[in-house]
Amino acid sequence: MIKILITGSNSYIGNSLEGWLVKYPNEYSIDAISVREDSWKNKDFSKYDVVFHVAGIAHVSSDPNMEEQYYKVNRDLTIETAEKAKSEGVKQFIFMSSIIVYGESSSDKRVIDRNTEPKPSNFYGNSKLQAEEGIRPLESDNFNVVIMRPPMIYGKDSKGNYPKLAKAAQKLPVFPNINNERSMLHIDNLCEFIRLMIENEESGLFLPQNSEYVKTSEMVKMIAEAHGKKIKLTRVFNPILKPMIGKIGFINKVFGNFVYDKGVSDYKENYRVKDMKETIIATEE
Repeated sequence: MIKILITGSNSYIGNSLEGWLVKYPNEYSIDAISVREDSWKNKDFSKYDVVFHVAGIAHVSSDPNMEEQYYKVNRDLTIETAEKAKSEGVKQFIFMSSIIVYGESSSDKRVIDRNTEPKPSNFYGNSKLQAEEGIRPLESDNFNVVIMRPPMIYGKDSKGNYPKLAKAAQKLPVFPNINNERSMLHIDNLCEFIRLMIENEESGLFLPQNSEYVKTSEMVKMIAEAHGKKIKLTRVFNPILKPMIGKIGFINKVFGNFVYDKGVSDYKENYRVKDMKETIIATEE
């Protein structure tokens, strides 16, 4: 029985992982705690094999008044949690970083590979990168550190841009048909990947993603079809929208290009339990 502690109770990813591992009742036991207050510091970590640290500020903010808070939560709290885990004999620490450490999407095709140097474009990305740099030196023969940099995560009840696109798919009669490519990761594929990280006692840097890249307009069309609706894809808006890609935040997130090279996301065991069409159906059920 592998004992897992999730730091960040009520987080979307933490709750999803707990629900995923429930399918293996004789193999994993899971607890979750909040790290919002200081009471977590009194928690005994020594009875756990794995700490999965998912607590953090997930959204991107441009408010300079938030910068200190981002570093306090995303960087300092991560390092402090990892240090406690190591000092109390935990065998593995798993940290959810983000593709955002490589910067933003762009109007041109942008492919991240193993040689791409992180270059955060905001303090959200920088706080994640500095957290990585703070926990890496803690790794030892008795303390495995896993750092994951997933792309956009989506799934049933997820937050962020996906629900906005899903609403648009159900309401709009037409949607811009712009050729773009994005890496994404469905929550079930992520949870299976985390399970394999735990099962195989992994350490190192990992860049998981779905097997297929996503073209935003095609994904919106799939969402509409999942609801029995038809949506027409049109290029009539392209002359207006294309110059905005890379310049205007929401437009860039929806229609920009940002992918991992497919080879960097391969793993020795299959974690992609659903293909793109299956993930849309599961999300929109």
